[in-house]
Amino acid sequence: MNESYVSAKPYFYGTGRRKKSVARVRIYPGSGSVRINGRDIDDYFGLDTLKYIVNQPFNTTDTVGKFDIVTKVIGGGFSGQAGAIRHGLARALVQANPEFKPALKKAGFLTRDPRMKERKKYGLKAARRASQFSKR
Repeated sequence: MNESYVSAKPYFYGTGRRKKSVARVRIYPGSGSVRINGRDIDDYFGLDTLKYIVNQPFNTTDTVGKFDIVTKVIGGGFSGQAGAIRHGLARALVQANPEFKPALKKAGFLTRDPRMKERKKYGLKAARRASQFSKR
């Protein structure tokens, strides 16, 4: 990652969370490149649906190609990471322009998704999975 690119230019910042993933998102005025953990979005996410999830806030606010994204994301799987990036990106866009807030809020991108993995209970094989019942 180019160090002067990170430190020299002014940027807007947002933190996103989803499941076990945490994304730190910076947006710079630019041409629309997306870097995730130092890699291009096409290298990082194999599925087109995950790329679509990441770009949803731009489609909602009609700012496609106006910002460069630099993201560091840790924890969770690919789906949780894509959701965390979307959440952080929406927060950064609101910081860049507060007029975007109603549209992003209506779309549900500013709300932290509270669904988490349910803990395993004792006496069971998983959170709710019990051992098979045998009548005889």
